[in-house]
Amino acid sequence: MDGLTPSEQREFQSVVERRQMREFMTMYSNLVQRCFDDCVNDFTSKTMNNKEEGCISKCVEKWLKGSERMGQRFAEQNAAMMQSGGSLGGAAGR
Repeated sequence: MDGLTPSEQREFQSVVERRQMREFMTMYSNLVQRCFDDCVNDFTSKTMNNKEEGCISKCVEKWLKGSERMGQRFAEQNAAMMQSGGSLGGAAGR
């Protein structure tokens, strides 16, 4: 970004922020849809029953933990790759 003018840097930052928001909203929407599809089965009431609420909570918790762990593994792989000079050898087999 050093080669960009201040105006170009602001525009670039704006594009990045919009993309991040769009990706977050897509991820959130997919999580809601998946947990709803997996957990909500009774449409005879306008409220969820205790079983459905518990399922939703577990689904979201499991997804968040998995997402956190995936982020950690990505950071570990990135750090290992940076230490090895940027080569992918050895990291791909894990």
